[in-house]
Amino acid sequence: MEKSLSFLLAELEQFGKTNDATITDRPRRMLNITRDTGEFLDLLVRATNARRVLEIGTSNGYSTLWLAHAARALGGKVTTVDLSRFKFDMAAGNFARAGLTAFIDQLQDDAGKLLARQSDAAFDLIFLDSERPEYPGWWPEIRRVLRPGGLLVVDNATSHVAEMAPFVALVKADQQFSSCLVPVGNGEFMATRSL
Repeated sequence: MEKSLSFLLAELEQFGKTNDATITDRPRRMLNITRDTGEFLDLLVRATNARRVLEIGTSNGYSTLWLAHAARALGGKVTTVDLSRFKFDMAAGNFARAGLTAFIDQLQDDAGKLLARQSDAAFDLIFLDSERPEYPGWWPEIRRVLRPGGLLVVDNATSHVAEMAPFVALVKADQQFSSCLVPVGNGEFMATRSL
């Protein structure tokens, strides 16, 4: 990883921690993934050769930068969506600073509506880090837009077990998916769609 991106990621980590320690208003909190989760996502994108990545929940772009760093190496792109204009603008600035804007399609939109507009098997990897109560309602579209053999990664699987339980149960009940829990960062629930 180039030093400029490494420095920016470290800056965003510190900003996220400081911001979230002082801000109680959820829409203004960054709620970033942990560094080890970022490293894990970078590795997963590369290992699965995921050129078409969807991230739901951009925040300030910290996790997007990890995904885009890996996607760039593969000649791929990350589509990232967040409804918040405040976070959209902040992330756009961070993408420009990182020099990764060309590898990121950034959208300010409702994730459910975005999913409904996508074609079948549109993505190789989907990373969910958004409004957990919405996940069960999104599941039919998520499973449709994830290609066979594709990978779903969902953050906060150990930090928010109760909130994640309905979604985890839906995925585990789906015979076309195999899943597991990886205790990295705040816990990553992972599922892959059978070929």
